[in-house]
Amino acid sequence: MQPPEGGHNKPPPPPGKNGGSREVIFEFTPIGGSVKVTAIDVATGIEVAVVGPAAASSQRELERIALQKLLHRMEREVDGNKPPKPDEPPKGGTGGGIIV
Repeated sequence: MQPPEGGHNKPPPPPGKNGGSREVIFEFTPIGGSVKVTAIDVATGIEVAVVGPAAASSQRELERIALQKLLHRMEREVDGNKPPKPDEPPKGGTGGGIIV
C-alpha cells in the first residue's frame, strides 16, 4: 500500500464550516489481536470508535474507516437538530427493545 500524495499516511481531516480543515485526534488501543481506533473531533468533542485486526497494514484503513464514521456521526448530529418532517417517523425510536 502506497501513502497518499504528499507522502503522509494520515487521511485528510473533515472540512470545517469555513472550508478549512478540522483537527481530528486518532487513538490506537491494542486489544489482544485487534486494535480499537478512536477518532475525536477536537472542535466538538464528538468521538467514534472502530475495532479491527492489529496488523500494521490495516491501521491506515481502520483510521480511514474511523474518519468516515466520525463524518457520518457529525452529519447526523447536525441533522438531528432539524425538526422532523410531518410524514417522517421520529428518529431514535424507543431504544430498539422488544416489548414482551
